[in-house]
Amino acid sequence: MQPWQPTTTHSTRVARANLLSTIRDFFDCKHVLEVETPILSVGTVTDEHLEAFETQFLFGSQGKPQSLYLQTSPEYAMKRLLCAQSGAIYQIGKAFRHEDAGRWHNPEFTMLEWYQPGYDHLALMQEVDELLQAVLGTEKGEWLTYQQAFIQHLALDPLTCSNEELNHKMQECRIDIDDVETLSIDSKLQLLFSYCIEPKIGNKTPCFIYHFPASQAALAKLSREDSRVAERFEVYFKGIELANGFHELSEPEEQRSRFEQDNKKRACAGLPTKPIDENFLAALDSGLPQCSGVAMGIDRLLMLKIDAKHIQDVINFPVSRA
Repeated sequence: MQPWQPTTTHSTRVARANLLSTIRDFFDCKHVLEVETPILSVGTVTDEHLEAFETQFLFGSQGKPQSLYLQTSPEYAMKRLLCAQSGAIYQIGKAFRHEDAGRWHNPEFTMLEWYQPGYDHLALMQEVDELLQAVLGTEKGEWLTYQQAFIQHLALDPLTCSNEELNHKMQECRIDIDDVETLSIDSKLQLLFSYCIEPKIGNKTPCFIYHFPASQAALAKLSREDSRVAERFEVYFKGIELANGFHELSEPEEQRSRFEQDNKKRACAGLPTKPIDENFLAALDSGLPQCSGVAMGIDRLLMLKIDAKHIQDVINFPVSRA
């Protein structure tokens, strides 16, 4: 195959078109509005585990070069629409993450993201399950809390375990990491989850993991019933992480504090700090309706649909041929 040629087959391109059509029909029936938001933004994610592509806009209104970032997700802009009383919305579009290309990831990929006002995370999990049944023909998904998953598969309670217990469990699971003492508790939990739990869940039907530790809340509300956990969920199916959803945090002061804490973590890790999206925080200040939202990878969904083994099999021109 020559470098100019696509890495997909024509039947795969037809399968993608049909998948997108099914998704749009699903949301049309639910009266969820399709929207578009910018790919370039003056603000970006502060999460220490995400890196955005940065470019220089030479013709900014201030008369000097301006840094702009390719979106890692349309989340902030979509929430600005929600604050402008858009109602339920979804978007299918390009997202970009400055990470290694591999079996499951291309730096440029297609994302589905949607928000349902009036839903909590549990109601949205039900809707995600409905979508997967519609596009993949899956059976009803399995639900496990993060705590249940650890206890069931590792005999370890992630909400109460000590650092020493985590170190012992990593040794027991033969997770050999240099300078393990420099890792945070959350990093150790994530390693254990990735190596020891992910391979055991979602093999026959989608598995919803919810109520992550509060320290991994990201943009989710903390639970009123148990402040140790956040109202966040992820979906796994046949070895693939498909979706990440939240009962959305709506308090602007708390959101700013989390962004600032992220930047402190970045600085401690020797990473550059990132500009906080002030337009997003101003929108939150005007009032975000109580809502839940979720992001899902379309390329990974298509991989499952056609049983593809590598993401390049479902993207016409991956980064190696872009």
